[in-house]
Amino acid sequence: MEITGEKVWQVAAGDTNRNYADIFVYWDVILDGPGELGPWQEIREKLTEKKRDLKRFCEEMKGGDTVLLRLGTSDVLAVGTVAETYQWLDDFGDVDGWDLQHVRRVKWMWKKCGGNPPLFEPYTLKWGDTVQPASMSTVLKEWLQGLQPNLPSTDLRKLPDTCIHGQRLKPVETNEISDFLFDRGVAASSVDMLASQLGELIRIARWYDRKGEFPSESETIAYLIIPLLRTLGWTPQRMAVEWNNVDVALFGTLPRDDSNLVVTVEAKRKGSSCLTAKSQAETYAEKKGRHNCQRLIVTDGTRYGVFVRDADQPFPDQPAAYFNLLRLVDSYPILGMDKTCGGVKHALLMMAADWSRETTDRSC
Repeated sequence: MEITGEKVWQVAAGDTNRNYADIFVYWDVILDGPGELGPWQEIREKLTEKKRDLKRFCEEMKGGDTVLLRLGTSDVLAVGTVAETYQWLDDFGDVDGWDLQHVRRVKWMWKKCGGNPPLFEPYTLKWGDTVQPASMSTVLKEWLQGLQPNLPSTDLRKLPDTCIHGQRLKPVETNEISDFLFDRGVAASSVDMLASQLGELIRIARWYDRKGEFPSESETIAYLIIPLLRTLGWTPQRMAVEWNNVDVALFGTLPRDDSNLVVTVEAKRKGSSCLTAKSQAETYAEKKGRHNCQRLIVTDGTRYGVFVRDADQPFPDQPAAYFNLLRLVDSYPILGMDKTCGGVKHALLMMAADWSRETTDRSC
């Protein structure tokens, strides 16, 4: 592979517990954070944390430079070329819990296939900052020069229409959520309870953030997850905590047995990746006799991803909807990739006890 730019950069694709490589490659981007404070031009003078890292990403990286997308210090997941100048896009403000609004478009030319082992010895790539100049050792240089592109040579993928440089996404108001749920058949009592309790749940989530608290799974279940599910119409009789290894099991009717299980909820410690918990929740849902379990909810108490499957079909890789108590937005196209991923309104609808596939189909 020909190296034409001035530099070769290594960019981290998350970490071993939270790997965003698929999102990077699908959308032809590399991302950096924290980005919640705003565009680089507005924050560069007051930023202290990660200033050196973001300066490299926003200022020093140039069009034509080569990017190695790394995981750890021994694996390259993709190789591409920087294609456009820096942008701040709020659509990337919650990538499974990380605010990564600092964006560069990249033309990917090569992607590692499958779950093959790491390519290099440990520390062939640098540890530390998200963005760094790569240490071009002989082994890395020879590998890169001999690399054959395996991705199609096409134009950059079009980003969602909401991706506008420097513009924040409009938050969804509580009354919009209430009207949306009521119009799709959610009981008025549930809608009223949600409207009255949502502010309290947001206040608790903000308190954890302000104090730097990372409560246990049990605490988030008690203070955030169960109260939210109660507002969505789930009664104590139809909810079981720590039921047959399921963190929270939701039942369509009684008795609480495998055939009546309709939702498995997998809870994680606050701040952990919740979307990667999908495989664990899926394992519980697909056990023998649980054929009526068509929904998965993965959550850290603040963020909720909802996966929905058709009867007798596997669960999809991407969530059908996702929301964050601290960031109520209308949709998450960057998480859905080739499918629709709704935001707070659709997520709460799919989590409701009154949910049916027909109400979801009408709302899309």
